[in-house]
Amino acid sequence: MRTVFFAGFWTFLLDQATKYLVVHAMGLIEKGEIEVLPPFLTLRMAWNTGINFGLFADGAGYARWILIALALVISGAVLFWIHREKPRRAGLIAGGMLIGGALGNVVDRVLYGAVADFLNMSCCGINNPYAFNVADIAIFIGAAALILLPAEKAA
Repeated sequence: MRTVFFAGFWTFLLDQATKYLVVHAMGLIEKGEIEVLPPFLTLRMAWNTGINFGLFADGAGYARWILIALALVISGAVLFWIHREKPRRAGLIAGGMLIGGALGNVVDRVLYGAVADFLNMSCCGINNPYAFNVADIAIFIGAAALILLPAEKAA
């Protein structure tokens, strides 16, 4: 379980550090947009009160608490599954990434009422209107790895 906690801790720390650096220290919250490698990478401030791609963002104020509870329940379920199944190291890291990312977004919802998204990537004449953050990347990679990696147990 130590591997899960270390992966989760470093994922959570990287997510919160990048959010603080970009949103507050670089002033994205005031500027709204900073071009890094246009059009491929732009830092664009977006407060996501919903789930992925802003789905269910028009929900009532209690939706925030439902999403917080859901993230905590999913994190607990992943921890339970890891404890029961004892996957190999890659599975432990994937679970830690998913949990660390989920907790990073939970902290945003508690502090700000929404998740701070700021990474916007576009390419090849397609203008992507959506933004995401490090936690979203970790959740995606962690969940995909848990699904796609062999479920062999550690020795």
